[in-house]
Amino acid sequence: MKNLLKFNLMAVLMLAFCAMGTAQDKQQRISREQLAEKQAKHIAQELAFGETTTQQFVETFCAYQQEVWALGPKHKDEPANDEEAEQSIKERFERSQQILDIRQKYYGEYKKFLTPMQIQQVYKMERQVGDHLKQHRVHGKPQGPRKPHSPHFEPEE
Repeated sequence: MKNLLKFNLMAVLMLAFCAMGTAQDKQQRISREQLAEKQAKHIAQELAFGETTTQQFVETFCAYQQEVWALGPKHKDEPANDEEAEQSIKERFERSQQILDIRQKYYGEYKKFLTPMQIQQVYKMERQVGDHLKQHRVHGKPQGPRKPHSPHFEPEE
């Protein structure tokens, strides 16, 4: 009887600890909208934007991110044959073009309140933050730095 009581007590304690751990994970996890806003505020602070410029930048940056996210996730399935490989390549070209179109659109928006040098710094910091986030993924598998063939790669001149 004592063993059964101990077993039940252990089971209840384990369930309680698991529930607390799950609750903490949910509290620590923020939405990607919140993450984009934090990223924008960080960039604005690092570049010492004024209050009005920061507000404009955060709104514009978040709208930019929303448009990129609306494209949907990248497809990472390995093609099994030449037809699938060709289709995959064409889809990547299309996605890269869509991202380029969005970036050009928002370059025009940024130019309304930032100088070209500030925009260049924004792109540089956006990439650095993105690389940092990739290296610290939740799944515990650090990712390497962004590859030059990435559609977001901004060559430095």
